[in-house]
Order: sequence, then C-alpha cells, then structure tokens
Amino acid sequence: MDYEVGDIVKLKKQHPCGSKEWRILRVGADFRLECMGCSHQIMIPRKQVEKNTRGLRKEE
Repeated sequence: MDYEVGDIVKLKKQHPCGSKEWRILRVGADFRLECMGCSHQIMIPRKQVEKNTRGLRKEE
C-alpha cells in the first residue's frame, strides 16, 4: 500500500477509546499516528502498521 501523510488507516485492534481509525502524521521507517477518537499520538514501526492495516482511506 502507498501511505501518505493525512491518510486515515483502519487497524486490526482498536484503541482503548474505542476507535480503530488513525490519521498518519509522519511516514518513514516509523509512523506517527493520531487516534481519530481521542487525538492520542503514537510512534509505531512501519512493518507493524503494514501488518495490521485493514483499510486505507485517502483524505482530500
């Protein structure tokens, strides 16, 4: 998949707030993701994001 800053990624497991969707803030070897439910930010390795992605939505 082609990941870009601003895209919305749906991951396999949900965040404790209940949301499964994350906005991509940074792309590289690690991704910075922001939870769409509570705005919590995390850094996560690219390999883990690619493995757990269940959907990708382009934001315009």
